[in-house]
Amino acid sequence: MPSSAPPTPSGSASSGPSADAPPRLSIEPVVESLDQPVDVTWRPDDPSTLFVAEQTGRIRIVRDGQLVERPFLDISGMVRAGGEQGLLGLAFLPSGEDGRFFVYYTDDGGQQVVASYDTNPDDRDVAAPGTATIWLRMDDRFGNHNGGSLVFGADGYLYIGTGDGGGAGDPLDSGRHLDTLLAKVLRIDVSGQPADGDPAYRIPPDNPFVSTDGARPEIWHTGLRNPWRIRFDRATGDLWIADVGQGDREEIDVSRAGVGGLDFGWNVMEGSTCFRSSGDCATPELTLPVAEYDHDLGCSVSGGAVYRGTSHPSLQGWYVFSDYCTGEFWAIDASRERTEEPAIVAETDMNISAIAEDAAGELYATDLSAGQLLRIGVEGG
Repeated sequence: MPSSAPPTPSGSASSGPSADAPPRLSIEPVVESLDQPVDVTWRPDDPSTLFVAEQTGRIRIVRDGQLVERPFLDISGMVRAGGEQGLLGLAFLPSGEDGRFFVYYTDDGGQQVVASYDTNPDDRDVAAPGTATIWLRMDDRFGNHNGGSLVFGADGYLYIGTGDGGGAGDPLDSGRHLDTLLAKVLRIDVSGQPADGDPAYRIPPDNPFVSTDGARPEIWHTGLRNPWRIRFDRATGDLWIADVGQGDREEIDVSRAGVGGLDFGWNVMEGSTCFRSSGDCATPELTLPVAEYDHDLGCSVSGGAVYRGTSHPSLQGWYVFSDYCTGEFWAIDASRERTEEPAIVAETDMNISAIAEDAAGELYATDLSAGQLLRIGVEGG
């Protein structure tokens, strides 16, 4: 059943794009020499600086368009990297407390781990490795479909996107079961530091399955195959989820502000089509994507953020995403319930692994293969 969350961010929740079609985008390199970059974010007490997660296990600082030589954090000795494993996600505590930040990585034993670290108070360009706290461990039988997204909501809770655990077609049936943390968006309370012997995190009391027998109370949404980047729209509070498909379709899912308990259909459905059977498998209990495309156009969706910056008014209100295999960028109107044909807004030969915002709402992307941080703009200014 859907559940209500605390109030959403301030802003014009009904404000959509100012034009019927999105503008063409420009994609420009900011820095190179990164090692398989997969995520980008910023720190509340240092909004002009970007932090880039490298799949191999390091976090790098980009300041004033320059790559700082010394890593902010290096846990490469603890990370199993390669394929779909590695350091996959990064998020800073929005309160700025202790400069605390959270990482999602595959450890050397193959488990999926969510951990936090503090920033060194004497040198804000370095993390404090001795402050590591493990908040969550998830057993993972296969090496693929690990999810890896971390993002804080306006409610202060940490949202975590997990894959179905791997194997073609979800052999563990994780998308259909509520007794596993796999194939989900999780929502947990990580405020404060846990005391010795206490659970690392608390369960928000309005999580949708807290009273469901046999269900994991951390679950916010289910029915996802491999959510590769989840992001909140800072104006509306809507949660955007790019879910990588199996053999036919890539999809963009949305949960509108404050709504939990949605089932996005995997592995009954892949996008809006039946996966396990023929015929009509869509039911009112399943939430269909707001946009999708088949594998004639790409093979692995990379989400994606709604533009809410000020530098490019013509891009305002468009959700921008890409495909890892083709390097094309698309945009859809974030206020619409369904977009049949997402608009292509840029063509590149890059392997886009993430799209994210800076503190001002401007968009950046990462090119995994070329090791680049990219700035997303609008052609002609």
